[in-house]
Amino acid sequence: CHMTDQQIQEWSAVVNEMASQGLRVLAVAKGSFPNTQWPEQEHDFDFEWIGLIGLSDPIRPEIAQAMQDCQTAGIKVLMITGDYPATAKVIAQQAGMAQGNVLSGQDLEALNDEQLAHHLKTTNVCARISPHQKLRIVQVLKANGEIVAMTGDGVNDAPALKAAHVGVAMGARGTDVAREAASLVLVDDNFASI
Repeated sequence: CHMTDQQIQEWSAVVNEMASQGLRVLAVAKGSFPNTQWPEQEHDFDFEWIGLIGLSDPIRPEIAQAMQDCQTAGIKVLMITGDYPATAKVIAQQAGMAQGNVLSGQDLEALNDEQLAHHLKTTNVCARISPHQKLRIVQVLKANGEIVAMTGDGVNDAPALKAAHVGVAMGARGTDVAREAASLVLVDDNFASI
């Protein structure tokens, strides 16, 4: 949208405020291009800024008890998501996950496997994670002697589901690829069922 630095800072503050409420935030703009010679890159379009949309995806009521059960059983739950870090952190707190650090995909890229293994000991949320990073996290945990169960529902989750000791796919909303890569399929898509 070719905003000024001040506009970017102002809207970024709004994004952070919305994310701190656990909302998934989408930026909305519109544009048209009357020409037939398309620009070489998206940034060359002249988009008109419209605003932000915040989406809420409430935690299921049974999740907090499932998290307590995992903690009691000595199972560490690690949230791996494409969500914005602030949003993911709030959702983890709402779910009753143990306190820990948030590791972003950008920060993860700067770490070698030994450093990543060290960070994962104190991390409970990995945010803005790409599919290849999900796979890398599973591989590093396994190399560190952990028994890894991985949940997922999308095509992009399939490599990590396959690499985990136990891949758990979502049966209702999961893709065929995820279900085929997994060793277990949840028919109710409910973490508490695990």
